[in-house]
Amino acid sequence: MPPVLISPSRRVPSGGLSPHLIAPFLLPFLQTQRRAASILSNLSDNQGAYKKRIRRGRGPASGKGKTAGRGYNGQKQKGTVPRGFNGGQTPLEVSHGLRGFTNVFSVDMIPLNLNRLQAWVDQGRIDPSKPITIKELGESRIVNNVKDGVKLLARGSEEIRSPLNIIVSRASATAIQAVEKAGGTVTTRFYTPSSIKRLLRGKTDPISSLKSQPTEGQELARSPFMLRLPDPTSRKDLEYYRDPAHRGYLSYQVADGQSPSLFWKAPGALSDIKRRTGGKGKAAADNRIW
Repeated sequence: MPPVLISPSRRVPSGGLSPHLIAPFLLPFLQTQRRAASILSNLSDNQGAYKKRIRRGRGPASGKGKTAGRGYNGQKQKGTVPRGFNGGQTPLEVSHGLRGFTNVFSVDMIPLNLNRLQAWVDQGRIDPSKPITIKELGESRIVNNVKDGVKLLARGSEEIRSPLNIIVSRASATAIQAVEKAGGTVTTRFYTPSSIKRLLRGKTDPISSLKSQPTEGQELARSPFMLRLPDPTSRKDLEYYRDPAHRGYLSYQVADGQSPSLFWKAPGALSDIKRRTGGKGKAAADNRIW
């Protein structure tokens, strides 16, 4: 039988204590505490604290003996197979080669032709009296699975009869000419895939953003929406939507006679800058050697 350990702090004096001199609630704390010393032999880690190592090739009793889990014969049993090994034949990337590349700047635009748009208007599925945005196009199911935007194309341009106010991501020059000939307007504006998802759920204004041309009552139209549309930040997108030929929504920022390019300046622009600065160039620093 294992020995019994008695806590020194819990020992009762040899003479004992009179029960009538001790409060009843203190009696359980003054009793002798006993604990078996065998508790030390029962200590162990928590379940799953460590994982037992698999011992391979140590006899059939372990379940991983003899072939050690590798099976019978073959290249995988005797060694390892190099990555991309095709059994000895010439790899396809060597015999045929890898051609081309993946254009990371490409965009996936959904095409929308004018004859299809006019057919939707004739069927009453699109209201021509209101601006036609990606939200209206998605709700009428004329386009599906819009990712990067919608591009307006000119197939069936002779069928367009209604004056339409169209706001899409991009538009061809022939489509713009056909819509304006019928008395309508085309505006191209910038969208991102995430903003298109929010727009189709009705969480974003489909037209206005911070850089949009300010119009009367624009703040009232934006108030019911929690999120706003983003504006372009890359040079390629900025120059596209600043170009009046593309009917970009940022074309109001380009003055008459100027180019939508962010870097190329008109021939008279440099003289205007000199005239505003008084013809004085940048002053040379005092500590320059040459």
